Amino acid sequence: MVTMKQIAERTGVSVSTVSLVMNHRDEGRVKPAIAAHVRAVADELGYRVNPMASSLRTNRTHILGFISEEVATTPYAGGMILGAQSAASQYGYMLITVSTDGGMDEDEEIEALQRYGADGFLYAKMSNRVTEVPRRLNDCPLVLVDATDPDGLVPSVEPDEYRIAYDATRRLLDAGCGRIAYVGCSEGGMIAQQGRLAGYRAAIEDAGRKFNERLVVNVLNNGPALEAVSDLFDWERPDGFFCFNDARAWYVYECAARRGLTVGRDLSVVGVDNHRVFAETLSPQLTTVELPHFEMGYWAAAKLISLIEDRSLDESEWPSTTAPMPPLDAGIPAKIHCRLIEKESVVR
Repeated sequence: MVTMKQIAERTGVSVSTVSLVMNHRDEGRVKPAIAAHVRAVADELGYRVNPMASSLRTNRTHILGFISEEVATTPYAGGMILGAQSAASQYGYMLITVSTDGGMDEDEEIEALQRYGADGFLYAKMSNRVTEVPRRLNDCPLVLVDATDPDGLVPSVEPDEYRIAYDATRRLLDAGCGRIAYVGCSEGGMIAQQGRLAGYRAAIEDAGRKFNERLVVNVLNNGPALEAVSDLFDWERPDGFFCFNDARAWYVYECAARRGLTVGRDLSVVGVDNHRVFAETLSPQLTTVELPHFEMGYWAAAKLISLIEDRSLDESEWPSTTAPMPPLDAGIPAKIHCRLIEKESVVR
């Protein structure tokens, strides 16, 4: 087993200097060139941090708790958890994930993570919403993922909902659509709905057009949603549709087919999610905005570690991602600008 003493002997620095570098406490204390040399030699020798010894020295377990509701049961869980796990691993932490779906008691799950000695917590939701922070987490290092607390005081990360809608609607305008409808979400408390409606309206007005409330329908799902979109077709005859998500885009495809219209030829549609099921099922393939689940998970874990260790992290080591991640000192909430993925559902 390689020791810090061996690294010190090889590099010609003190053991304390090696300790600062290997425990990520070298910033402002060790010259960057020396720190880089120490890390290179440590990698060459195959040095691995001993988590138990590190815990005794720092009074930290290097465990992060990931608490999710309506995340682990969705197709997006993998990306969000993988992002958080990637950042945790990069900075020497382990991620323990618990889900409060299916009747699991949230307080009990949080208490269990606290018994394991978790140094901090990620609290994740789906579909970006305002959420109350559990009282058991009030005095813990905490970052919200795809959620915001009512007072906007807890560090959080979310998609830039306004830009999602603005970019999608702008794409439809650039395609020559004259009457662009918004098929939104009628569920309450959704930051995503508020931001996307605002972005849609702004894009319309910035193009010199008047916002038309009759071109907006907010729906949930199933029969009533299909009926509302069908009425929109018959009463307003849009030639472009921006949909809150890919699932709602399906209603547009269905209504178009019933009227003998072809998406991508007779009308244009843009969704949000890049949902694998819809991406592989809808024909023509749906142009959509991909949500940054990996990026949110990675950023949140990196932010949490920076809070735990009270230091900045070297962003130059961050992975290359589809959407650029904001700096860790971004405001609350930190917003990620999402990428629009061109497929076949917009008229060329």
